[in-house]
Amino acid sequence: MAEDLKKMYRTVMEDHFPDSLRVLFGDQELAYRKRTWKFPDEKSGELIEKGLRYGENPGQEAALYELVGGHLTLGGCRFIDPGNGLVSAISEEDMLQEGKHPGKINLTDLDNGLNIVKYLMKKPAAVILKHNNPCGAAYGGSIAEAYARADRADRIAAFGGCLVLNRPVTMEAAEIISENYLEVVAAPDFEAGTLDILKRRANLRIIQVSRIDRLADYIPMRFVDFKSLIDGGLIVQQSPLNRVRDAADLKLAEATHKGKTYRIVREPSSLELEDLLFGWFVEQGVTSNSVLYVKDGCTVGIGTGEQDRVGVAEIAVYKAYQKYADALCFDRHRMSYKELELAIEKGDRPKEQKEEIDAETKQARGGLVGAAMVSDAFFPFRDGVDVGIRQGITSIVQPGGSMRDWEVIEACNEAGVTMVLTGQRAFKH
Repeated sequence: MAEDLKKMYRTVMEDHFPDSLRVLFGDQELAYRKRTWKFPDEKSGELIEKGLRYGENPGQEAALYELVGGHLTLGGCRFIDPGNGLVSAISEEDMLQEGKHPGKINLTDLDNGLNIVKYLMKKPAAVILKHNNPCGAAYGGSIAEAYARADRADRIAAFGGCLVLNRPVTMEAAEIISENYLEVVAAPDFEAGTLDILKRRANLRIIQVSRIDRLADYIPMRFVDFKSLIDGGLIVQQSPLNRVRDAADLKLAEATHKGKTYRIVREPSSLELEDLLFGWFVEQGVTSNSVLYVKDGCTVGIGTGEQDRVGVAEIAVYKAYQKYADALCFDRHRMSYKELELAIEKGDRPKEQKEEIDAETKQARGGLVGAAMVSDAFFPFRDGVDVGIRQGITSIVQPGGSMRDWEVIEACNEAGVTMVLTGQRAFKH
């Protein structure tokens, strides 16, 4: 059974999707062509041409299509034109190392990484993704530092992830990246000698996306977003546009309740504003309901896809503690926190090693003291912000618009926490 599963994961499926698609919107038409790549067959070595390895799971045929023709304008909205391909335009030349032939998840992770990075182009930045959510995202003084910080934010989840960088890979970055197992590394360029280092991992997919240096140009562009239903139907929507570009787009929270106006007392510092913006930009690529915490331009804890806001705020705190403890454990003992727990259970390590890490993690509150709290939608009750406040967060960014905004503002003022509103939610499903 295990061998059969391994074979399934390595099999590049045939797909029976057509070479081209045409989508009619009344009298307007968009034209797409299927993307395929030539690569050596794993057994024969002969050059073959295939599209995606498979879909979300082995056994699901899948195809990638690039927009190549047509222009669409609906209700005054001009959707993205052909000739702006990113992931859908990847060629053999861009696949600097094919590794295991890419599947659907590899490319959707890469796509969502680009969706986040497009807001982070002013500084070296790295995003590591898994299952279409960021594991860690960070700015850095260099691209090597950005990667190291993003990886350290969640070493465990980053295992087998997709790394997206907004600057060329340097020798320093390549050496650090090569120490870890990743499925995909994508960057705008690779300095001389870096590919030799990265290619030490034969299964790594190394992809050059030359347009990464122009990603900010994609911020105002909308695309047509399709959602397929189990009955064969479709829901079609415009892609979202993030209205927040800089600090001027964030407003101090204010609300009126029973004739009384409630306002946030303390304005955010310049450093807090940087984290609030960074967190809101990362939030654009996180599955809803979500809450995340960021500090010093790096994610601390990311809670995703929950049904209630207070619950996801608590999950993000739990993850922050777990990731903080794991980082301490790795620094100290060169093993993960879970490996240390197992070693203690077996009697191979003294329990004091874990107790020491737990005490330090508790004292530091998982690195949350001074962090910014980010929510993709309003807090329906103050219990959500109270979760972060108890951990020592000092700033919050959220859309606003709840009937109880006044209550949330009161909670922040009681704790000396500042809060800004975006006036726009960031749901992603």
